[in-house]
Amino acid sequence: MKPLIMFTCFALILSIFSAAMPVNGEVEIYDSVLRLHVLANSDSTEDQQLKLCVRDAVLQCMNDGLSECGDIEQAKAYVSENAELITSSAEQCIRENGYDYKVAIETGVEQYPTRNYGKLSLPAGDYYSVKVKIGKSEGQNWWCVLFPPLCIGAAMANEPEEELAAVGLTQNEINIITKSEEPEYEIKFKLLEIFKKTFV
Repeated sequence: MKPLIMFTCFALILSIFSAAMPVNGEVEIYDSVLRLHVLANSDSTEDQQLKLCVRDAVLQCMNDGLSECGDIEQAKAYVSENAELITSSAEQCIRENGYDYKVAIETGVEQYPTRNYGKLSLPAGDYYSVKVKIGKSEGQNWWCVLFPPLCIGAAMANEPEEELAAVGLTQNEINIITKSEEPEYEIKFKLLEIFKKTFV
């Protein structure tokens, strides 16, 4: 009898932690948003300030072009075609501030934690990302949304919803990002169902 009780407890606990599936569109958000990830050379005050300068330089050189992109695939292509521009803009900023750090640009899928940007909140998950690595890139990160172009918009635009809708995000996805609605989760006790079919 004890093994049966233990199996029941195990099945219940495992189902709660492993079978909770998001049902509000998070997966679609991962495929519709392009993130920017800037890594500072170190955590010194100077390198952290330089990181923000590089961030601004990258946004300035990319924002107009990305604003013309109609979807994530166009945004990825634009970034790929302008990788040298991103690098040169970042390195120019670095030189103007008296440093000689090199910059490396990497693109690809990267895991992000949940991040809040003023009115916006991006759920944790795997996003296509432009990673800007400064020097040794051993300092703290800076994350934002490169496409739709909300890095500046999140701080300045009154209606970020318009930017999100313009690139094809659904109202459901917009609600998640703008925190208009709390994400809902559907719990499926799969192992418990199997147990009931087998033993009851």
